[in-house]
Amino acid sequence: MIKFLDLHNQYLSIKNEIDEAVASVIRDSAFIGGSYSTQFEEYFAEYQQSKYCIGVGNGTDALEIAIEALDLPSNSEIIVPANSFIASAESVSRAGHKVVFCDVNSDDYTINIEDVKKRISYKTSAIMAVHLYGHPCDMDALLHLSKEHGLKIIEDCAQAHGAEYKGKRVGCIGDIGCFSFYPGKNLGAFGDAGAIVVNDEILAKKCRMIANHGRIAKYDHEFEGRNSRMDGLQAAILTVKLQYLDKWTAQRIQVADIYLKGLMGVSEITLPVKQVWAKQVYHLFVIRHPRKDELRKKLAAAGVQTGSHYPVALPKLQAFKYLGQSSEKGFAWKTDSQLLSLPIGEHVLSDCDSIVRILVESSI
Repeated sequence: MIKFLDLHNQYLSIKNEIDEAVASVIRDSAFIGGSYSTQFEEYFAEYQQSKYCIGVGNGTDALEIAIEALDLPSNSEIIVPANSFIASAESVSRAGHKVVFCDVNSDDYTINIEDVKKRISYKTSAIMAVHLYGHPCDMDALLHLSKEHGLKIIEDCAQAHGAEYKGKRVGCIGDIGCFSFYPGKNLGAFGDAGAIVVNDEILAKKCRMIANHGRIAKYDHEFEGRNSRMDGLQAAILTVKLQYLDKWTAQRIQVADIYLKGLMGVSEITLPVKQVWAKQVYHLFVIRHPRKDELRKKLAAAGVQTGSHYPVALPKLQAFKYLGQSSEKGFAWKTDSQLLSLPIGEHVLSDCDSIVRILVESSI
């Protein structure tokens, strides 16, 4: 069986370092806050080329806290791509704003600028730039719209650790960036964890206070906040894994290059496109096929696990039917049932030629 994801094998490759890091946190009883959390925040801020990093409980919290900290007009509209994980959209609603879904590009699956332009209204306050599957959005175009219409740009970097737009790491190109360290991410914890990166000192302080009950100093609560803090165990684990992220990313790119070369021209398979200005870190390698389910069954029979990201466009989910966008005819609305994610990661490197061969032989 070629696994879609093999977190245990990754753990075994760095077992001694991980075990030592966990033991250190337990020895020091540094479970919430403390040096391990601070150290990871400093390291990750430097890695993502940001001035500040605030560790939080998970990626969804990161988005909600970021939106709250931006202090947007009440009940304003935030434009969100229709192809993403639900957290990109539910964070908007739960922060008291309205989601307006827009289309994505057919080649790199990031936010479609021309469709965004059509969605902007006098109620629009922000755009959610989701660097989907590890491919950065066209940030220059989004920044132009931001300047023209007075909008905030929130970068959803949950799948884009280390991704680059024109040589700059994503996260602080817009106003604020949010990361998830869910275990399956390129940089994944051993549980839930997330982070916010930002260059503005005042905004960074506000995010930290929101995440820590509206305070910086103990019992000095300046407003009502929430409890969303990265725990010391996850911070210590992430500090170890961050040292290997560039190596793992290079291996993901290597696997993707083998897929792109080996599957080029294969009947009915549409491959993703990497833009010339992008460092695509391939959190997922997603192809399209008009009979995705049949192809997936053939791959499973041959011992290859696959995924589906995302099989139902967000506007078509029951959760968002009230927005009235479920029957639109955009690319994301029409092709959601065709998306198939192939295994990618350092664990696939020795098997990707076999996966290509199976795909070619399974072509229908």
